[in-house]
Amino acid sequence: MNKLAHRLLVVLLLLLCLASPVFAQAEPSDAEIKSILQDRVEKAKKSPGIVVGLVSDKGTRIVSFGKPDQTSATEVNAESIFEIGSVTKVFTSILLEDLADRGKLKLDDPIARYLPATVKVPTRNGREITFLDLATQTSGLPRMPDNFKPKDPNNPFADYTVEQLYEFLGHYTLTRDIGEKYEYSNVGVGLLGHVLTLVAGSDYETMVTSRIAKPLGMDNTGVKLTPAMQAHLAKGHDASGKQVMNWDLLSLAGAGALRSSTNDMLKFVAANMGLTKTALYPTLEKTQQKRKETGVPDLSIAMGWHLLTRYGTEIVWHNGGTGGYHSFIGFNKAKHLGVVVLSNSTNDIDDIGRHLLESQYPLTKYIPPSERKAITLDSKILESYVGEYQLAPNLAISITKEDDKMFLQVTGQQKFPLFAESETDFFLTITDAQVTFVKDDKGQVDHLVLHQGGQNIPAKKVK
Repeated sequence: MNKLAHRLLVVLLLLLCLASPVFAQAEPSDAEIKSILQDRVEKAKKSPGIVVGLVSDKGTRIVSFGKPDQTSATEVNAESIFEIGSVTKVFTSILLEDLADRGKLKLDDPIARYLPATVKVPTRNGREITFLDLATQTSGLPRMPDNFKPKDPNNPFADYTVEQLYEFLGHYTLTRDIGEKYEYSNVGVGLLGHVLTLVAGSDYETMVTSRIAKPLGMDNTGVKLTPAMQAHLAKGHDASGKQVMNWDLLSLAGAGALRSSTNDMLKFVAANMGLTKTALYPTLEKTQQKRKETGVPDLSIAMGWHLLTRYGTEIVWHNGGTGGYHSFIGFNKAKHLGVVVLSNSTNDIDDIGRHLLESQYPLTKYIPPSERKAITLDSKILESYVGEYQLAPNLAISITKEDDKMFLQVTGQQKFPLFAESETDFFLTITDAQVTFVKDDKGQVDHLVLHQGGQNIPAKKVK
């Protein structure tokens, strides 16, 4: 979901290693997977617990390591419940295709046709936003609505209402043509989910349950935590390992509200691969067809799903993140292999999922964290760092100062406190990321370097 690691997905994908010759690959053994998880949990301290599920024409396997919280005596397992964040977007796209297949709407219908007449949806050059524009992240809507101002940052979506969503649509001006360019948008897919509920005359959770979860035998997948799900809930943790609240998405449920287990998500992946035969498969298959390029090398988008093509193979995938969880699901039809990775920490685990699907994708090498201590710097030094730093086209880091506190904000997102540990080195506590400010030969701040996930990403100061 909208967390810093996800916000930098495009940049990090650009920096993955170049393709190399393809070699035959056997499925990784349980021992190999366990070693990866143990290293991530015990050595790198990136999560209290991680569960991995694999499904192929040989059956399913579950490998797990760690705990549902820091003090628990039990272990995470196939029935542990996690928030799956933006993996929800795949479900939303399937609901869209399902309604289209049943003749309830057309993919190229303008969404305004299904909204109340009083709601103004932004247009540009005579073009209206369609269902397909939202499902392929090409609507022109930003990542988050500009009137998103949560009362509780620990549960940021809980108080964002349908009325606020309508108000945002009514005043927002599109900055480029609809369908012109990919830009990941939480508000766009949240809006899509909302409009689908109006078409179906049903709430989002009921749609997911009746049209997807029940037909696939997914008994522990939903928005609300049932007593059984609550009993198996893995508690969420932030990047520093602190236990955090669960997130509640109401008006934007289609963007990231679902919770699920590894067992259920394996059923979902198996159905999408066609390994299990269901009446839903023709609909699932349509959502996996390439629709648009994203502007990132080797990465395109279908409906909800992303397609990563490298090393002579295609991975159909999506990830998700909330304040205390990270998820990855993906599959490689050519290898008849699907993977689910669920973690009760906001720290990234996408590299594990990619690596298990294709071993040439490298695992991130983490240095065990040291305890970071914040120091106080002169206000004039802090002022010199204030500005905007360009990470990539349409993606920038804004550094601001309020009183003697520094904040970092990625384009279209919340701002987070930034703490100094030296005159030029700063760190975040919301995620495992650090920032180094670099000066030119005249002593002026020229750029910053973002250190995250084993990457060192420069961003030039432009303002």
